[in-house]
Amino acid sequence: MTGHGVRARVALAVSLGVGLVSWLLWHLVTAGGSLVPRPSWLAAGLLVAMAAFVVGFAWPVRAYLGARSTKRLDPLRAARVVVLAQAATLTGAAAAGWYAGQLAVVASGLELVANQSRVWRLAILVGAGVVLSIAGLVGQHWCRVDPPPED
Repeated sequence: MTGHGVRARVALAVSLGVGLVSWLLWHLVTAGGSLVPRPSWLAAGLLVAMAAFVVGFAWPVRAYLGARSTKRLDPLRAARVVVLAQAATLTGAAAAGWYAGQLAVVASGLELVANQSRVWRLAILVGAGVVLSIAGLVGQHWCRVDPPPED
């Protein structure tokens, strides 16, 4: 695909924006005496599984473009992979920001024993979101077709 797709700085901006909203929301919720809900390991597993799917779907496109093989690749499939990779980039960035906002709130209240057990889970979820975002960026890059040089 030609063009630049979703750039890393856009993903970073999404992550920071969602992180700020998350922090504000959870700061208001916990100010009333509530706790941030205990995060699920399933969410981290799903984010990492999505990253694996994105890389798995982008790999054949990369192999086709790298080898310039005679084997045919459906252009519609390649376009769908690019869109999937772009969506993964933004989804991973949003997830990382969402959990980073929660992590900031929980880390500021470590005097509560309940928050101490949440810190590691939230940190892993932030990492899983980053992994998904990076997988999307890599998938986009693998599907990139540079325009032919103009003479």
